[in-house]
Amino acid sequence: MANFNTRIKHLSQGVEHKLRQVLEVNFLIVLPGFLLSGLIACLSLIVYRQSFLHFLNPLLIAAISGIIIGNTVRIPRLYQPGIKFSMKRILRLSVILLGLKLSISEVLTLGGTGLIIIILSSISTFYLTCWLGQRFRINHKLTHLIAAGTSICGASAIIATNAVIDGTEEDNTYAIALITGLGTMAMVFYPMIPNLLHLSPQVFGLWCGASIHEVAQVVAAAFQHSAVSGELATISKLSRVLLIIPVITLLGYQQRKTRFGVDGLLSSVPWFVLAFMLMIVVNNLSLIPGTFKSSILSWNELLLCVSMAAMGLETKFKKLSRIGLTPLFLAISSWLFLSFISLSLIRFAAF
Repeated sequence: MANFNTRIKHLSQGVEHKLRQVLEVNFLIVLPGFLLSGLIACLSLIVYRQSFLHFLNPLLIAAISGIIIGNTVRIPRLYQPGIKFSMKRILRLSVILLGLKLSISEVLTLGGTGLIIIILSSISTFYLTCWLGQRFRINHKLTHLIAAGTSICGASAIIATNAVIDGTEEDNTYAIALITGLGTMAMVFYPMIPNLLHLSPQVFGLWCGASIHEVAQVVAAAFQHSAVSGELATISKLSRVLLIIPVITLLGYQQRKTRFGVDGLLSSVPWFVLAFMLMIVVNNLSLIPGTFKSSILSWNELLLCVSMAAMGLETKFKKLSRIGLTPLFLAISSWLFLSFISLSLIRFAAF
């Protein structure tokens, strides 16, 4: 018990230290790069909302915009501190605020059988992707990003995972591009399947939530079939999103074990994951008024785009080209497995 209390004390001190690091920022130094990333993010959101590109993830638009600018315009060194600040600290802040989206009460309405299906299909897909990544000789950080994006919740899971494993800008951008592209394909083709396979609205909704990557893509695909499908798909997707907590905690533990030797799981939990879980608790206790929470989430979408724009600015075409096409085959294999295993489990359970 004393050892446990000591670990809790060290963990709380670590979180406090990290928070002080976040607050102790020379804003004059980071301002130019932050404003540049913010400008790209704002323009990306405008393009997303005002054009036919609304079927894409705005994070991808911000990343691609950053890549184009970063590879065609010489960015002065003056902007580097702010770009790094946006990639690291703004990223972690935005991950924390994502916790305000998650409602445990809504997830529980799915029932025990539905939750078991979601957990089994997601976890099996994650580990299969990691196994295939080793066989394909893809670097383990890119493999983890693809595994998290496929099995959990697309770009948001990739961003949260990258904040733990500290992958390269190229790996992060490549993974988001792959997962967004495949999720968009699913959004287009899934609504054609229910009539071919004689799927009920309940089965189709649960399947969409269990196997399509992004929340927006899940909603778009499921509601094309029926309101029942759309509502069930949204709830099942939320239950998948909650799996990001154990996944990034485990990855954080593996990172710490690799660097410092075997240590307790508790002390290896990334500090921002604790803050993320705190936001989930705050949301489920309804401690923040609805209108204020909506405002926070709207601003957080901008913060996520700022982080992605900064990553894009630091991503170079030459490094992307070195990654090759093998990760594409990994992402496709992972998605097809998730789609097959989730539908098989749903039908086996006679949901």
